[in-house]
Amino acid sequence: MTITHLVTHSGGFHADELLSSVVLTRLFPKAELKRTRDRQWLVPAADRIIFDVGGAHEPQAQIFDHHQRPSPLREDGQPFSSFGLIWSHYGRTYLAAMGVPDHDIEAIHTAFDTKFVLPIDLLDNGAMEPSVAGPLSILTLPALLGSLKPVFDDTSPTADDDAFFAALPIARSFIEAFIQNLAAKARAQSIVLEAIARAGSSPILELPMGMPYRSALDKAEADHMLFVVNPRGGDWTLNGIKLSNDTFDQRADLPAAWAGLTDAALEEASGVKGAKFCHNARFIAVASSREAILEMADIAVKAVDRSVIVR
Repeated sequence: MTITHLVTHSGGFHADELLSSVVLTRLFPKAELKRTRDRQWLVPAADRIIFDVGGAHEPQAQIFDHHQRPSPLREDGQPFSSFGLIWSHYGRTYLAAMGVPDHDIEAIHTAFDTKFVLPIDLLDNGAMEPSVAGPLSILTLPALLGSLKPVFDDTSPTADDDAFFAALPIARSFIEAFIQNLAAKARAQSIVLEAIARAGSSPILELPMGMPYRSALDKAEADHMLFVVNPRGGDWTLNGIKLSNDTFDQRADLPAAWAGLTDAALEEASGVKGAKFCHNARFIAVASSREAILEMADIAVKAVDRSVIVR
């Protein structure tokens, strides 16, 4: 039977059922998204999916709640919210609907679950305190989505529903952008791995365009690589490689003598015709041609070698 209704609770909303609604409304675009606590709508039926309400987790009956006891748990014992339950059941189909290639679906499903869904589950269940984000706690996705709720003295009888449906496209943009970035990283990996193979023992990785390269470097165990070059518009860039995604520290910095210089001053300091810019923090430089940026990269590598010898 065709799904005609997607049913969740009325009243105030949380990130988990809002994000669940993003997934379900893409998969069932003709279904009505109904927010209610009317018991007649919370009875499982073939034409509806019930989530974050209903007091049961029975995928075969298309009901996905997590508030009952015992509550549904992941294999590792961590709790699900309704978002985790919906993602577990419908996530792969959702990725296919977004155009993710079949060979990438399982890896992206797992990555999105770990990086995006699980934190929502933990916060919703009180299994992780918002304070772990420190001063950024008010900028977590659940907090930002929660800020879209109506203010306390909004007396409109439709205030909660109006806010929910206004927040839905915003929540959708976060999910879709996150998945599109995961898919882009998967596409980039084969390109970067080929570039690493071409570079051989060189500490300079040349790419055909700016793209995610970190996971490919780790996969190839290319620890010898220090800098990345690629075209950007009409220019070329030279970038340092961060030690990890959790730090700004790099495997190697660009030469200190270049820091903050532009144009003629940078050409004089580097000795490279076409050098245009070096960031004061020494993580990126720009030149007008491939030849110029490769010359700058070679100088940067030699500067690193000299600093190692001096130490």
